[in-house]
Amino acid sequence: MIELSDKDRQQILARLQGMQSAVKLVHFTQELECDFCGETKELLEALAGLSGKISLEVHNLQLARDKAAQYGIDKVPATVIEGARDYGIRLYGLPAGYEFVVLLEDILRVSRGESGLSAESVAKLRSLAAPVHLQVFVTPTCPYCPGATLLAHQLALESEQITADMVEATEFPDLVRRYSVRGVPKTIVNGKAGIEGSLPESNFIDGILAAANGNGTKEAAGVRL
Repeated sequence: MIELSDKDRQQILARLQGMQSAVKLVHFTQELECDFCGETKELLEALAGLSGKISLEVHNLQLARDKAAQYGIDKVPATVIEGARDYGIRLYGLPAGYEFVVLLEDILRVSRGESGLSAESVAKLRSLAAPVHLQVFVTPTCPYCPGATLLAHQLALESEQITADMVEATEFPDLVRRYSVRGVPKTIVNGKAGIEGSLPESNFIDGILAAANGNGTKEAAGVRL
């Protein structure tokens, strides 16, 4: 069972004071064959209970297939962070450990509707002519992972061409095998090439654009699995 301590609640409340507009968490779950679905739902319920600007909408993946298809959800636990529109920001797995910071920061950015990217980065993203799907593989104990995940989500917030998933590696071993993930963070671009480790904003975007155009991978700091 997920329980937030009084100290955690106070820290989270202070962080959420920076919210501007309402944010909806659209959560997909199921009762069977999902080790962390219950904990993820409890965490989101606790978080939504701390702010009147956060609403939580829960769906059973098996019973709400049309809704899941609308958001492109094919596995659980899955959470969509939606603001003025669906920006393509997804979290697959329990956002615990370092990744809880990602959840909070995503909520704040979506509430503001601003990516926080530099003008140079925004200009680079305008060159995208086709959709890009990012999958950032992470673990809760990886200190490098939040940086890569947040950058991917910032890109999705900025560009309608990009959707970006956080994927908790230990919860989805089939995807780890499919994409040969041997360390985290690892960002898969369009199901093919990707970026190993965490990079500064400019380099990360250059790597995404290169991978989207079929020009290989980049490597940076990360944690071996």
